[in-house]
Amino acid sequence: MHPPAKRSLHIARSVTEALEARARLGDNAEFFAGGTWIMRADRREEFEDRHYISIGGIEALAGILISKDDVVIGASTSHAELAAALTEVAGFRALQVAAEKSANPAIRNLATVGGNICTGGFAAADLVPALLCLSASLEFSGADGLERVPLETFLKTRSAVLPGRILTRMIVPRRPRRSAHARLPLKKAGDYPVAIVSASFALGENGAVEDAVIAVGSVEHSARRWTALETAIRGLRPTSADVVALAKETAGEFQGRDGVEAPGWYRVKVLPELARRAFEDLAERKV
Repeated sequence: MHPPAKRSLHIARSVTEALEARARLGDNAEFFAGGTWIMRADRREEFEDRHYISIGGIEALAGILISKDDVVIGASTSHAELAAALTEVAGFRALQVAAEKSANPAIRNLATVGGNICTGGFAAADLVPALLCLSASLEFSGADGLERVPLETFLKTRSAVLPGRILTRMIVPRRPRRSAHARLPLKKAGDYPVAIVSASFALGENGAVEDAVIAVGSVEHSARRWTALETAIRGLRPTSADVVALAKETAGEFQGRDGVEAPGWYRVKVLPELARRAFEDLAERKV
């Protein structure tokens, strides 16, 4: 039997105020916006005393700006808001589907893009592989000013980047590419996928793959690119069968994580099928 944890809430009205609160309260303080991960802390048997710094109401972290060059997403944007904003944006289907299909409607209305990225203990985040395949960068605000970090770099250096900083926005370049997002939910996994494949292709006039960025989520503890498959598919005009064959040849680079919802070997085994689904969705669309 654990004694009840002592938890306090501090509402920040600006990024500066939030950073000052974090510095004052120390290492047992953390930022939250939607709170969908924090609200289940006891279920994960996380009983430590915590200070929570609410940043969800900070205006500077809100909103989505779509220009001809990029899409800039405020960190406190909800999944539902992101899905609605990207419906007609060419090349962003992977991210739109990831936001639209993640979790369930109640969670999508609360959970934020920033929280999905920064919560290191949540391996099944839909948005992370989708943003990764679209070559997103992250902007952080700290006592030393603003810093922009590629998402791929952040995922490898999370513990060095996050302390004392707030993720303020995501910057996703707009390029002439097609993208898709395929996920496999299982009933006993609740609303979360046991494996994800997000892909972004640049196709030549003859239909050959000039460039490919393929990301895998929920299989390992952190999303990462499927570099062997990217290399294998580049320069080809692949069929669905080709994609499955190449995916089977290269899936061995992943070490699946075991979990109550699925064993690690199963997560890896389903990757070729998810790669096929993503490729077929991507190939059907001109944008």
